[in-house]
Amino acid sequence: MEIKDSLDKLYSLRNFGVKLGLENIKKFLDFLGNPQSKIKTIHIAGSNGKGSTASFISSILQEHKYKIGLYSSPHFVRFNERIRINKEEIEDSYISQFISDYFNYILENKITFFEVTTAMAFCYFYENNVDYAVIETGLGGRLDATNVLQPICEVITSISLEHTKILGDTLAKITVEKAGIIKSNSKVVIGPLPEEAKEIIKTKCKSLNTDLYDIKNFIEKENNEIVVSYNENKVKINALPLNGDYQKINAAISVLTVMQIQNDFNNHTFLLGLKNVIINTSLAGRYEFYHNNPDIIFDSAHNPDGVRKFLSEFSKHSSNYKNKFLLFSALNDKAYRIMLKELRNEFENIYLTSIQNERAASIEDLSETSNNLKFNVKIINHSTELMNVINNVEENDCLVVLGSMYLLGKVKTELLRI
Repeated sequence: MEIKDSLDKLYSLRNFGVKLGLENIKKFLDFLGNPQSKIKTIHIAGSNGKGSTASFISSILQEHKYKIGLYSSPHFVRFNERIRINKEEIEDSYISQFISDYFNYILENKITFFEVTTAMAFCYFYENNVDYAVIETGLGGRLDATNVLQPICEVITSISLEHTKILGDTLAKITVEKAGIIKSNSKVVIGPLPEEAKEIIKTKCKSLNTDLYDIKNFIEKENNEIVVSYNENKVKINALPLNGDYQKINAAISVLTVMQIQNDFNNHTFLLGLKNVIINTSLAGRYEFYHNNPDIIFDSAHNPDGVRKFLSEFSKHSSNYKNKFLLFSALNDKAYRIMLKELRNEFENIYLTSIQNERAASIEDLSETSNNLKFNVKIINHSTELMNVINNVEENDCLVVLGSMYLLGKVKTELLRI
């Protein structure tokens, strides 16, 4: 089977929608021999920062000479980006064979796109004998298809209001969903969470006899550095290849996590892992300067907290630009009204566009929201209009592509065609 035909079949499963629950995935994995139970895993959830943190952890472990599987979503340009071993994407041949072997079962049992992709990743990592697999949740935690693992460590990077229609409309409800990945007799590393969220997680860990490591108890700030200390070991985090001070926190969470799961400590190896995160994982879309003069910046900020972190970093150099253009789109379960309200104060020219996803916010809803906020936007409906915007950005201008990762992938695909 050709890869295009295989991916067409895989994408057709999106017609089954998003199904939160573990019955389907457990049944499918049992049929496959439960590969997820035969690999060591680190499971990561969070409203923001989980992609960067997963990549930092993977990179540090690679520098320790381990073979690391990394499962993330969504992809930017190619489906294969979701499943990697030591940076290398899953082969087309494996995807095609997997779909060919199991598609009848998948259809008969109405296994969703994300469930199939998750099962494929687990099989691929097991069959390639990885030392560790770093697994990101897709949505939430408790009922996410990835939550069939018995990890050696769980990580919760951050918690804020997101997916409120699905996960709940309060911080407490969302925390319960994220904390659903915590397993008994394990280790849990948490980022700088709100106190309300932290208390819920503390209670959950205590009930499961699980050790909790709060990053705030293991870091100190020294000038422009963050120092992570555990026992007698210290790692000083300063310059990173990812922009934004918040990435130092993600890096610190990653350092502390690796300190928990392997005994050998070598400061130089940790620093190499942080320095080489993009080389080792192909991480993209995190305050990424895709092009300079004019500057084109990609940022996958997809909720209000992510937008505020982006703006904090962008404000450091935004006054250097003659004109600032924003291209924005979001999924319909995101707080895009708040996001747009925050962004309009920084950008004079805002463009809205649609993305191909069953959960995408419509152009009409985005436009109506903008009108209600009483600021003007321009609508982009076609690829030619998108390219016209990009081509009209001059040397001293800046174009920021921000919002859903599906949007970033759409624009990157168009730019690669030039």
